[in-house]
Amino acid sequence: MATAFAPAKVNLFLHVGAPAVDGFHPLCSLMVFADVGDRVRVELGEGRLTVGGPYGRQTGPEADNLVFRAVRAFVAELGRPMAELAISLDKQLPVASGLGGGSSDAGATLRLIRDVFAPQVDDVRLQAVAAGLGADGAACLWGRPVIAEGRGERLTPAPGLPVLPAVLVNPGVPVSTPAVYAALDRAGRFGDVAPPKEPDAFESAEEVASWLATLANDLEAPAIAVAPQVGTVLETLAGEPETLLARVSGSGGTCFALCADDIAAESLAERIEAMAPDWWVRRCRLGGPWESSH
Repeated sequence: MATAFAPAKVNLFLHVGAPAVDGFHPLCSLMVFADVGDRVRVELGEGRLTVGGPYGRQTGPEADNLVFRAVRAFVAELGRPMAELAISLDKQLPVASGLGGGSSDAGATLRLIRDVFAPQVDDVRLQAVAAGLGADGAACLWGRPVIAEGRGERLTPAPGLPVLPAVLVNPGVPVSTPAVYAALDRAGRFGDVAPPKEPDAFESAEEVASWLATLANDLEAPAIAVAPQVGTVLETLAGEPETLLARVSGSGGTCFALCADDIAAESLAERIEAMAPDWWVRRCRLGGPWESSH
């Protein structure tokens, strides 16, 4: 048996270009990972996926789950049958929340089955499998800060970042990524997907927040149009004194607030929980990687 942590992904900025002829939108994003997330366990078994945790019932049909899609893609890459696997997923992250939970679960699964059953598969091959699962797939395979470009498959190391104290808040409303992209296309407000100028390293959360304030998440306005509750969360976070920067992650509906230190993040999280007890609120640290499989 082997287990791995599947961290939440946060897009510190996300620029989305006009769709190409094939309908895909090029992007440029700085992705980091939180010290909160799901957990995956893999062992020899009857070839099925068991999902538990507070959001286990939201994951949808087993056959469509990104974890099973990852296993099927890995077997196809291997080119031969593999032992039946029993996979357990402890689902702590909300579904359709802009945190890359499904992609991170798939990435953790790919790392586990490679390490345990097919160590001859190198990192390049494994990353190609992960990239085929979606825009977040390649970055979520490793769970470390990166600049992602193209369809998310081109990764370069992020600038040096301090650990970033933060608060994640989700209003409890799943947000459809296709619906958000459709709203973006209707608005026609596309971003510049050339990587922005950046220093080699940042010294503090305040420096990071100041730099990010010159950038954007191009899916933020479309996400709020699709789910106005996301706008309520964003406005709430932006109005609190501990918040250095508030932004939507990915296509929504989770928002994040960067804070100067852990004490500020804890204070903010406690106040938001008291103000809106129905929201999902987590104090966290952003960076990564946080934990290896064992």
